[in-house]
Amino acid sequence: MWIALCLITLVGFSTSQAGGRGSPNQEENKIPQGSLVPGQGEATTAIKQHLCDNLINDCQKHHTGWTRCYEDRVATCDLRRGHRHILDFVRDMVNSSQECEAWPTPRHRAHIPSSALKKSKGGVAGDKVLVVATVINSTCFKLTRPPQGKRRGIRPQPAHIPGTVLGGLVLMVRAGYSPVRNLSQPIRLIFRHDEPVGNGTCVFWQESEQDDGTGHWSTDGCDTSHTGSEFTCSCNHLSFFAVLVNPVLSLDKRNAVYLNYIAYVGSALSIIFTFISLIIYICLHRRRPEKAISVHMQLTGALLCLHISFLLCCFWVRLLSENEDSVVCRILGFFLHWSVLATFSWTALEGFHLYLLLIRVFNIYVKRYLLKLSLVGWGLPTLVAVVCGISGVYGKYSLQLEDEGNQTSNVHMCWMSSEFKQQAVLVSFITTVVFPCLVILCNSCMLGVVVFKLWGLREGNGGFKSGSDWKKTSKEKWSRLWKDGATLLGLSCVMGLTWGLASTTYITYISLPGLYVFTILNSLQGVFIFLWSVALTCKSRSDNNSSVRHPSTQKMMTTSFSN
Repeated sequence: MWIALCLITLVGFSTSQAGGRGSPNQEENKIPQGSLVPGQGEATTAIKQHLCDNLINDCQKHHTGWTRCYEDRVATCDLRRGHRHILDFVRDMVNSSQECEAWPTPRHRAHIPSSALKKSKGGVAGDKVLVVATVINSTCFKLTRPPQGKRRGIRPQPAHIPGTVLGGLVLMVRAGYSPVRNLSQPIRLIFRHDEPVGNGTCVFWQESEQDDGTGHWSTDGCDTSHTGSEFTCSCNHLSFFAVLVNPVLSLDKRNAVYLNYIAYVGSALSIIFTFISLIIYICLHRRRPEKAISVHMQLTGALLCLHISFLLCCFWVRLLSENEDSVVCRILGFFLHWSVLATFSWTALEGFHLYLLLIRVFNIYVKRYLLKLSLVGWGLPTLVAVVCGISGVYGKYSLQLEDEGNQTSNVHMCWMSSEFKQQAVLVSFITTVVFPCLVILCNSCMLGVVVFKLWGLREGNGGFKSGSDWKKTSKEKWSRLWKDGATLLGLSCVMGLTWGLASTTYITYISLPGLYVFTILNSLQGVFIFLWSVALTCKSRSDNNSSVRHPSTQKMMTTSFSN
């Protein structure tokens, strides 16, 4: 369900941050005269002690800090073709009074200013300075956790900067005989690409303090800019450089059609089954007026509105021409946004209700409990949607998708108008990514508490205490275990944990099968709500027919509050 809206929100946000896509033209691929390219300067090697193609293996075998060993020996190694780790190699003596450009590959370029070359000379006399630039396979770099301490001189780093190395290649640049750091005029590193990518970050390799050959990627001293076809890194030192990127979700037209059909059929089924679920909840509430059933009714009603508005927004936009917008489309966009907010609001209230049940006490007195929940579940989405409606962000949204074959297709939807792209992307990101992620995180913690409570009740009633008990488990206990597992699965659907796949779509690149799983699970959420309502009906009947109930199952399924 909601696959088109997911693509609009997530892909639209990623492309807005990336700054567009494009392919480098032929003029850009031409290497200027005077630049260092592979094959130049190989005769300038003074001492030939090591083979360049085995240099990384030798350094990793005999030295724990292999990158320092590599930097020391790369200036004197014996350069031969057919190497496995070193893909392309540039080495030459250049004039330190002039700036230098090195092109180890057509997609990698290093621009070194003369100030950096002069600083790299140290105390060596003469105008010439050695410049080395090469490209190394990223698999040679083994990641470890960066320092987290607050000692002086160590800036806390995240566990790992997210992303993969662009093209799987790392650019190494060395100049002179002294370390080049804290440059007043930074060097520029160019990384060109053809494939569509999302956000990119320029990083350099920082070896671990344990001196075990591992390290991590750091952004200190490097700035990133993206022109659509290339990343430009401005860094104040020389080292091993790379660009960490997150690939843009690429979807071909055929799979987009399949996913849309799945979403349409699943939403239609959900509308039918959520309507039936409402009838079941109304009947249950008449027989057993519990607050939990009322909360289930509100969530089911919000979910019904979401599926109806989704289908209306998708089908109404088909009646409009390419550049046409209408008042009806704005109203439908408002209705869809309000339904999304209401669904997640009541999903959060389901988790809150379960929290009061398990963490607080049974039969706790809450004055006008349902009214207070309704003010949050229906009032907050209405307030946000009205504010957005007054600002005029709703309308026809158009997004252009590009597949791997550079074929483009357009996705249209009554959602938030493309005329207010920055405002629409910001509002959409906050309300359909940040807010759901917070809800899913809280409800996931709540579900963990449920499992902990359930296990505690099992142990307190002579449950599974050791491995021998598992072997002696009776058929009745296995039946209860299966029922509790089904209950947890039902709670996961009711608490909206299946929407967690949407957050992974944004945070990391999700595969096409994962996108199909996300679409199927969430388009059929109304069917899962129906199965949950049937389970409650069966439990109600079994409670009436039997006076013996297991405490853990009763606590899992009974969610009653008194007025």
